[in-house]
Amino acid sequence: MASKKLTSDEVNALMEGLQDSPQAISIDVSSSEEVRPFAFGEDDLSLMGDYYALRQVNERFARQARSVFLPMLRIQPRITSFAPEVKTFDEYCASIDAFMNLNISRIEELRGPVLLTIPPKFISTLTASFYGGTINSGGGNRSEFTSTEERVIELVSDGLNDALMTSWRDLMPITLVEQGREVNTQFASVVDGAELVIICSFVVQLPGAGSDTIDVVYPLQTLKPIASQLRSRVQTDASHDNISWREQMEKAILNIPLNISALLGEPVMSVGNMTRLKSGDVVPIRINDGVTVKIEDRPFFIGEIGEVAGKSAISLQKRM
Repeated sequence: MASKKLTSDEVNALMEGLQDSPQAISIDVSSSEEVRPFAFGEDDLSLMGDYYALRQVNERFARQARSVFLPMLRIQPRITSFAPEVKTFDEYCASIDAFMNLNISRIEELRGPVLLTIPPKFISTLTASFYGGTINSGGGNRSEFTSTEERVIELVSDGLNDALMTSWRDLMPITLVEQGREVNTQFASVVDGAELVIICSFVVQLPGAGSDTIDVVYPLQTLKPIASQLRSRVQTDASHDNISWREQMEKAILNIPLNISALLGEPVMSVGNMTRLKSGDVVPIRINDGVTVKIEDRPFFIGEIGEVAGKSAISLQKRM
């Protein structure tokens, strides 16, 4: 439907109304206390860019953390990392439950803290599954952990700290030193409430048990010294320095079982003699001076038949 156009009389009436209206009042806001100057690009948040490198670290941490939970849950959990989010520490504390597992560690290289938060429901699920229960047996509302859960928390926090150090290795090697654990954010002295923190959230999904969120919280001042590295989209590949991976691969290869056989002789017999063989007959075998020793049906050594400690043995003489 076409819109109705104004007539010339209606337009003139509108113009007269505008002319008769009082002049717009100019408001001077220069003296207002709520107005303050702001220089774009000079705030702490812009130093970090889009957190590209930190998102890469989070993706690696999500993969590494699966190996921490797998022995306890006996299933492979699905862990999804979300984009980093910036809040004040007070805002973050207000967004989580008052009763949480809070693991405080120190990044030695950056001389700053990092906070790992795990919900109590997930701790109960891990504890029940670790001791033979079901994965959907989460606990209800409470205000403290049992001694058994404290032991599980210790195992999980140590494993996640190792996973976090491994995840940072491509960006820069870090060392996490545990400072303590708390169950209430009021006693978690990480930073002042007004300071900004970067929250990296990871959702752990289990079949039949819903999902839980684990947070890794970095104070902005902790990551500020490596702001240029966090903005960079080019990272060095430190996989060649992964000595542990090489050692595990070498150990796995050296433990591969191989079949070893010794060829004593190859007697020749006609078809006629073969058809006349019966139980008790003796087939003569001529053993040469050297016995061929094969590994996986491939000849490797020439040996000599003998006896050691009452058992038949072959002494390897030379390699073929």
